[in-house]
Amino acid sequence: MFGLRFFKVEPTDFVLQFKSGKAVREGAGLSFFYFAPTTSLVLVPVGSVDVPFIFEEVTADFQQVTVQGQITYRVADPKKLSRLMNFTLAADGKGYSSEDPKKLPERLINHTHVLTRASLKSLSLREALGQSGNLVASLREGLQQAEVIRSLGIEVLGLSILAIKPTPETARALEAEAREQILREADDAVYVRRNAAVDQERGIKENELNTEIAVENKKRQIRETQMEAEKSIQQKQRELGEAEMAAKIALEEKNKELVALSTANAREEADTKAYAMEALMKAVSQTNPKILQALTSAGMEPGQMIALAFQDLAENAGKIGQLNMSPDLLRELLSRDK
Repeated sequence: MFGLRFFKVEPTDFVLQFKSGKAVREGAGLSFFYFAPTTSLVLVPVGSVDVPFIFEEVTADFQQVTVQGQITYRVADPKKLSRLMNFTLAADGKGYSSEDPKKLPERLINHTHVLTRASLKSLSLREALGQSGNLVASLREGLQQAEVIRSLGIEVLGLSILAIKPTPETARALEAEAREQILREADDAVYVRRNAAVDQERGIKENELNTEIAVENKKRQIRETQMEAEKSIQQKQRELGEAEMAAKIALEEKNKELVALSTANAREEADTKAYAMEALMKAVSQTNPKILQALTSAGMEPGQMIALAFQDLAENAGKIGQLNMSPDLLRELLSRDK
């Protein structure tokens, strides 16, 4: 009514109110009344914006690839951006009066395209496909340091590469080569596994043989120890036998000495007895036999006396003409014998 209008701004929008060529109000999330015929409103979105991009480039080995990604940015200095690009609202307040707000994402995409082209010129197809992380870091650093972007008051929050795809023919060729490589690696893995199994089997056999050798060595050591023990026992037994033999020899030597001494003593004793006998016989030979007989008959029994009498009779039998013995004498002798 009469050109007076109410305007409300979201917290993610920055508004500048100009009147007579001067800024009379600015800020984010404002709400106010204004007189439309004499007022210009500049609305700059300050929230983060995601801008997708996709374009084709050529790698260092002349292979065409499609790069797909996304840029995330926000307007850090809306006043600076409003001075370089037209973000003025239309008179009805329902849109912009120029195409500049739509051109801002295009500027970012174009600059990203330039940086991507410069990076891919130094990378081969395989490097581009396998080093997307390095490409992302290079593009992000290039956007953040780009003077044209900083002059607009824009802050790049992030950049991501969603896909780098070669042409279908190249992709099939790479897939075939990769498939062959995988098959070769699988074959190599089979060979390695077989070789490892053979090596393990050989190791097991060697361990078994080493174990058997160790067991045989232990048996040999045990046998040698037993033989040494037996040798020691035999040595001890031989020494014991030699000691016993030496003791027996010494004993025999002592026995020999004892026999010799006994023989000498017996000889001396026999010589003594012979000398005594010789002296006795010499004395007896000079004595009258009758006297000797009388001496020997002293203390004899009557029977012995009668036996001596018969002996004299027998010696003088030639001188006896007739000998009569009474039965009483014989009876008496027989009774004495009993």
